[in-house]
Parts: sequence; structure tokens; C-alpha cells
Amino acid sequence: MITAIIAMESEAEILLKNATVTAEKTLLGKKTYEGEFHGKKFALVICGVGKVNAAVGAAAGITAYRPSSVLNFGVAGGLNESAKLCEVYAINKAVQFDFDLTQLNGGKIGAPVVKRIKIYELDRQKNYDCGCAAAVKKINLLDKKRFTMNDVLTILRYLRDPVNGCPWDKVQTSESIRMNVIEEAYELLDAINLKDDDKIREETGDILMQVAFHATLKEEAGAFDFTDVATELCEKLITRHTHVFGKDKALDADGALNVWDKNKMIEKHQDTFAKAVNDVPKCFPALLQAQKVAKRVERGGWDKPTFESAKAALEEELAELKAETEKSAAGRGDKAKTAEELGDALFCMATMARAVGADAEEALLDTVIKVQRRYTEYEKLVLADGKDVNALTKPERDEYYERAKEYVNSDDEGKA
Repeated sequence: MITAIIAMESEAEILLKNATVTAEKTLLGKKTYEGEFHGKKFALVICGVGKVNAAVGAAAGITAYRPSSVLNFGVAGGLNESAKLCEVYAINKAVQFDFDLTQLNGGKIGAPVVKRIKIYELDRQKNYDCGCAAAVKKINLLDKKRFTMNDVLTILRYLRDPVNGCPWDKVQTSESIRMNVIEEAYELLDAINLKDDDKIREETGDILMQVAFHATLKEEAGAFDFTDVATELCEKLITRHTHVFGKDKALDADGALNVWDKNKMIEKHQDTFAKAVNDVPKCFPALLQAQKVAKRVERGGWDKPTFESAKAALEEELAELKAETEKSAAGRGDKAKTAEELGDALFCMATMARAVGADAEEALLDTVIKVQRRYTEYEKLVLADGKDVNALTKPERDEYYERAKEYVNSDDEGKA
């Protein structure tokens, strides 16, 4: 197969008259003829005048036909007076004579000039023309001092290489590493609670690695890649912030959240609030699920809780829980019913958190940390007095606890 690139159809007339044309089509906007010429298959691309058109035509012909030869066919002129019409010349050197390069690059016509500059100086050069090109030296991955997201993906692909990859990384699946996401998320939470920026940076990177790892696994499976993940995220940020990128209005944070929730329901085709209520992930911790459900049923028409309404509901559930525990004490209890009433009371506490503007998960976590600190100090005080923590009387326990509590509280005030 031979592909010919010709600027104007008038230049192609003589070739077409002596050829057998079997088809006409358009490639990248360029009229193209297919056929045979003296027993050889050919494709003739009418590209139009100029280097840009010639480049597009050549790209179209090469991509479509994968030819063994490419001919630039047509009328040409020359500066050599000894050149004769219809003679064949072998071209061994090509230079640009569209303009005089001497004034632009300071060298002889056709002679390249290489100038080394810092990349940030690229737009500060005075002598530019379309014959200039910028070449950026490739830096070996292992020699880099700073990395980008592309480098993260490149490294993961190396690690996943079936032949030269890491024995552990290359056998992992999305299922085998799914719990790592939760583990890394909790480690990031710990770093945030400690207000340790170095640790936050490290753990944020670990979270990012999990995202990149799952994207790499799915890229291998042909499901999606990291660009798809980033694209969907950007689209979501735009379509859910219609108070920023659209016509919706939000005067405060609550208004912004209402716009977000409205757009989320539209995107997820949640045409009823029940669908939104049941869309809370089942793998969430129970207390977090309770908060999410309480918030969504409120948007679906239930009353927004106040402290008094939440308190009344909690007292009602505690009374029912007390009744069940009394039945159990009398030998008539039902463990399942008792657990149910306890669950109702805990849900009411999650609702109470919403009523007072607190996050139940964070509040409980803070209390757990507080209890741990108080007990640690409590045990120190007991052991310092040479006593056994399991041999104390109740008054002694109360006294040590109050001392430990006072110490922890004063320590917190000092840090504040």
C-alpha cells in the first residue's frame, strides 16, 4: 500500500486519470481516493495547501492505511537553475525556507541552535518561531524529589507487574484490601485529634494510596481508571454546589447542605425520602447510622428535635427499658425485648445529639478517651500508695477517682 499526500486536486488529476479509483471517502476532513495504480494499491489524500494541512493529511493516511511508503506528490519549485523539469531527484536533506531563520536563531539557515534554559524561563524568550521546539529532560522516577498523582499510579503499576512486581501487591484484590480503607481512615482521625500536621500528612497519603490502589485494580479489570474517579468527583462537586456553580441560593451552611441534599436525591433518583433513609450504608458504625437516619427522616417530614422533645422520648424509652429489666429480674424477661428497648434508648440519644447540635459519634469518642485517661491516672494513684486496685472499698475507689478526675481536668485546662 502506497499513500500519496497531495495539496490540490488539480495536482492529482494526472495521477487519477491513470489509476483505477475504487472508493472515495473523507478522513479527518480530507477528501481521499482509494484504488490501484499499475498493480499497486494506493490511497490519495487531498490535504490542502500548507504544512499544517500536509501534517493532518499525512496523519490521516498513515493511521488509516499503515502504508509501506508515503509520497508527497505535486508541483514544486526550486532555486537551483540547473534543475530540469520532469527529472527525479533524491532528497537527502530538508530545511524550512518559509522565512529566513538567520535573524531568529542567529545561525545558518537550517542549522539548529540548542539553548539550555530553566523551564520557568520558557515564556521569556524573545526569539520564537514555529521552527522552535522545547524538549524537557525526563527525570528517572527514583531520582525525583517531589512526586505527583501520576507518579503514585506509575509506582502502583510497577508493584502490580505480573513479572517484576511485589509478591504481595500483585496478588491483592479489592476484596482483600477493603478493610485497609477503614484502618487508614481511623489512623487519620487519630492524627487529626492529636493536631499533628506531620501525622495528618502521612495518613492522608495512606488514604490516597487506598484510592489509587482500588483504581489501579479496576483499571486492570477494564472497569474504570483513576481519571474516571477524578472526573466523577469533579462532576459531583459541581452539580451538588448549584448555589456556587448554578442558580440556587444558600445564605448559610445549613442552606448549602439543603441544596447538596436536594441535588444528591436527584442524582441518585431518590424520588421518595424513604429511599434516602434506606440508602444509609449498612457498614457504618451503628451510632453513625442512627444519626444519618435521624437526619434524613427529619428532612422527610418528621419534627426537628428539640432538647425537650428528645428528653421526653428518651425518658419514655428508659421507662420501657426499666420495665423489661424488672421482668428479667423476676425471671419473666425476654433478652431480645430488653435489647430492643436498649436500642430505642440509644437511638433517642443520637436524636438528642442532633437537638443540642453535637455529633454523637465524636461526643462518645471524646468520653471514651476521657475515661481512659482518668482510669490511667486512677491506677497510678492507687499503685503509688502500694494498694491493689481490686481490693479497694467503695469509699476508697470514689476518693481515688475524684483525685484522678481533678488531675485530668486541670491538665486539660492547662493545655487550653
